[in-house]
Amino acid sequence: MSTDRRFIEIIGVPVDLGAGRRGVDMGPSAIRVADLQSRLELLGHQVRDAGDVNVMIPETQQVGEGKLRYKEPLLVMCDALRQQVEEALRLDRLPLVIGGDHSIAIGSVAGSTGHFAKAGRPLGLIWFDAHGDANTPETTPSGNIHGMSLAIALGLGDPDLVQLGGRSPKVQPRNTALIGIRDVDPGERETLKRVGVTVYTMRDIDERGMRDVVDEAIGIASDGTDGIHLSVDLDVVDPEDAPGTGTPVWGGITYREAHLAMELVSDRAEIVAIDLVEVNPVLDTQNMTAVLAVELAQSVLGKRIF
Repeated sequence: MSTDRRFIEIIGVPVDLGAGRRGVDMGPSAIRVADLQSRLELLGHQVRDAGDVNVMIPETQQVGEGKLRYKEPLLVMCDALRQQVEEALRLDRLPLVIGGDHSIAIGSVAGSTGHFAKAGRPLGLIWFDAHGDANTPETTPSGNIHGMSLAIALGLGDPDLVQLGGRSPKVQPRNTALIGIRDVDPGERETLKRVGVTVYTMRDIDERGMRDVVDEAIGIASDGTDGIHLSVDLDVVDPEDAPGTGTPVWGGITYREAHLAMELVSDRAEIVAIDLVEVNPVLDTQNMTAVLAVELAQSVLGKRIF
């Protein structure tokens, strides 16, 4: 990604309908309190905060089908986000979507890929996460849609969610890389293997190092594409450094590995849209996970130590 000055549009999505634990709906506020806009402006970027997408709270909504909890309000929210991401890209702005649970990627990936698809230009996808997020209604143990968001981007799952924006799949498995996983359900493991997504587990990072993993992932996501959508779940980082996430899993990447990954992406990839998700201030310590999210945004948008 070029470190040239960009016009960045922050889009908040205060949603926890896709998750099984409350609190991530406060993530956008926590990230803003950690001075996201001013810290990006210090890098020389022009930044506009577009406010929040309208999101219904669980208390006002019907849970719906057990295997697709809160599907209807999530579909409405994701379609609104899709349109806002498309409009930001049409205006030559880089959408920085802050969540909120990872169901928001259903809308953000639909928006970024939809914009470029109008010109026949495909995108790649790099997805940092402790989890596979590749369940479908047939494989999900919980019915939580944030655990299906990657599968939906790949064209798998509920038809209404899959066809959001009128096209599917949003990205091709051959141009999709999943980095940092360490907690995968049996059904999604089989799905990821079957469709051919490139998966880098924590063992791969331990054995090969973050530099080799990210370099290879960038090559995969860039092969024949016009850019990359970057989706970062803060639970990819070990809970010691990122305690404020809804589904923490021990044994994650370190603080410095997370920054190295973002710096490598910044140096070597053409990033067209960014998600930062699953910051849960209810579970955090002195807002440190939101601060980390802001720091990672700075690293991927050009900040360097020296």
